[in-house]
Amino acid sequence: MPNNIFMEIRPMLPGDWPAVRAIFQEGIDTGNATFEEKPPDWAEWDSAHLRDGRLVAVLEGQVVAWASLTSVSGRCVYAGVAEVSIYIAAAMRGKGIGGELMEALIKESEEKGYWTLQAGIFPENEASMALHQKNGFRIVGVRERLGKMDERWRDVVLLDRRSTVVGK
Repeated sequence: MPNNIFMEIRPMLPGDWPAVRAIFQEGIDTGNATFEEKPPDWAEWDSAHLRDGRLVAVLEGQVVAWASLTSVSGRCVYAGVAEVSIYIAAAMRGKGIGGELMEALIKESEEKGYWTLQAGIFPENEASMALHQKNGFRIVGVRERLGKMDERWRDVVLLDRRSTVVGK
């Protein structure tokens, strides 16, 4: 981000959903962000995501990116493990917004007691792979031919990040 531009990172509010949904759709449109074919409605998205770690990046009054956490299991032993989603508006990619948002998400996750963050990323999504690895995620494996999308089998790279302060 240029030094003269102020970006706010704050908790996501229900009123942010139209912008969050539009950014999600832009990610879907790339064909390399998710197996989802369309964004869910607010109620479905809200019920599927943790209350912790719902963040938006706001630039000049507009939501330009969002991040969230999803539980990986209902079993209590996995209470400190969450899956990361992070989406940047198409016009804002490559400006450092993702890095700032990821740093804020990691900080909040650790404050809330999460010891492991994980992500599943299509290997073709080089920007997301780089963003995660720059922020301490490591590749733990590749789930080959995990799902079929547009008549093509897709691999998913599994990454995780262990907290340096939680769960030691």
